[in-house]
Amino acid sequence: MHDAALNILLLIGTFLVAGMVKGVTGMGLPTVAMGLLGMMMPPASAAAILVIPSLVTNVWQLFCGPSVARLIRRLWPMMLCITLATVAGSAWLVKVNPAWSGFSLGVALIVYAMYALIAPAFSVPERLERWLSPMIGLATGMVTGATGVFVMPAVPYLGSLHMSREELVQALGLSFTVSTLALATGLLAHDAFQVAQLGTSTLAIVPALVGMWAGQVVRRRISPKRFRQCFMLFLIVLGVELFCRPFF
Repeated sequence: MHDAALNILLLIGTFLVAGMVKGVTGMGLPTVAMGLLGMMMPPASAAAILVIPSLVTNVWQLFCGPSVARLIRRLWPMMLCITLATVAGSAWLVKVNPAWSGFSLGVALIVYAMYALIAPAFSVPERLERWLSPMIGLATGMVTGATGVFVMPAVPYLGSLHMSREELVQALGLSFTVSTLALATGLLAHDAFQVAQLGTSTLAIVPALVGMWAGQVVRRRISPKRFRQCFMLFLIVLGVELFCRPFF
């Protein structure tokens, strides 16, 4: 009974923190939640719990502006490839030894955080987008399937497509929504998404939304740049811990 109560408190705390990060930075809920939950349970179980709060927050982000239809027309090849690769790659998350899938998650967190800290500026010419988008979609889907984290390389790529800030926020919401649905499909296909987890996942919506609200309040009071730097350093620490776990 004591262990169950502790697990619930840890779950609530995880989604409060993850929601706050998303409220401040506009992203990061799945990344933070996978990193923290991955320290308490196998990554496949963590990914299953993450499905509903991730879907709810990302659908909201997708429909927060007027560019939904235009973005779908522009990015559908990338979204299709994300879906196919994620569903196929989710077998890795389910069947691989949890320590080694946690290792993969650690690598993804470190790479993402290092990229975000350095943030090299680059842009993709429009003539290359047609064939590069599907390749980025496949790579993102493979990383998502293996780790449950769907930020790399989709986030830096979308940031290179000459979008307005509003369009970029919606494009990230589109990518994250598609990745969440594809990951849920893959987990379901491999019997890694159970009814009990669906209930837990649904309950996690509340702390996630409360955290998002708190993050929006915090965003008005501190420098987003400073918070983002602290957040990325925190992810690196989590990533190193998961990376080292198979060796100890």
